[in-house]
Amino acid sequence: MTPWTARRFWKQATAAAAGGGGFTVLLDDRPLRTPAKAPFVVPTRALAEAAAAEWKAQEGALRPATMPLTRFANTAIDTVAPNLAAVAGTVSAYAGTDLLCYRAEGPAALVDRQKAAWDPLLDWAAGRFRVRLAVTSGVMPLAQPDDVLSALGAAVRTASPFELTALHDLTALSGSLVIGLAAFEGAFRPDDLWAAARIDEDWQTEIWGEDAEAAAAAADRRQAFMQALDFRMLIRA
Repeated sequence: MTPWTARRFWKQATAAAAGGGGFTVLLDDRPLRTPAKAPFVVPTRALAEAAAAEWKAQEGALRPATMPLTRFANTAIDTVAPNLAAVAGTVSAYAGTDLLCYRAEGPAALVDRQKAAWDPLLDWAAGRFRVRLAVTSGVMPLAQPDDVLSALGAAVRTASPFELTALHDLTALSGSLVIGLAAFEGAFRPDDLWAAARIDEDWQTEIWGEDAEAAAAAADRRQAFMQALDFRMLIRA
C-alpha cells in the first residue's frame, strides 16, 4: 500500500500578525497549525516570513526535509513548551560530559589541535558565566564542580521554548554545551564552532581516510547545526 503524502493545496503562503500576539503563517486565508493542531505562532515576523517562504517553495508533495524552520517552530510549540523543565534538564546535563573537557593523551599534534580550538571556548565560558570547567585527559568520567553545573544550568533555564529548541540542537549536534551556548550567543564564527566540534572525527579521517557514508552523515549534521543557528538568528530578528 502506498503511504498517504500531504500535497500542496494552497496558492499563497504569507506571514501575518497573530491575534493574541506574535506572528503566524497563512495558507491562503487559513492560519497554519502545528502537527498537534496548536496555533502556529512564532515570536518574530522574520521567522514567520522565513517559514512562509518554506511553504511557498513546496510543489506537489510536501517535503518536510526542506522546511527546517517550520520543523523547529513546530517542535518548540508542540514538544518543548509543554516540557520546558525536562528539555532544559537534558540540555544542561551536557555540562557534565562536555566534549571540550576530554582531551586526548596523544599524539602531540592532536593534543595541540584540541588545545588551540577548545581552550578559547572554555576561556569564553569562564568569562561569560564566571565558572571554569575542569579538563582531563583520556575517557574516564570527570565530575564537574557543583558551581559549574549550577551556573550553566541557570543559563539554559533562562531560554524561551523557541530559544531552547535551537540550543538543544546546537548542543546535541556538537556534543558540547559550551559550543552550544557560544553558538547561541554568537560569540564565535559558526564555521569555527563546527570545526571545533569535529576535531576528533577529522583527525581520524586524516589518519584512516574518508568513508563516504560517514562523510555524508557529517555533512547532514553540519547542515542541521547551521539550520539551528539560522533559527536562533530569526528569533532575534
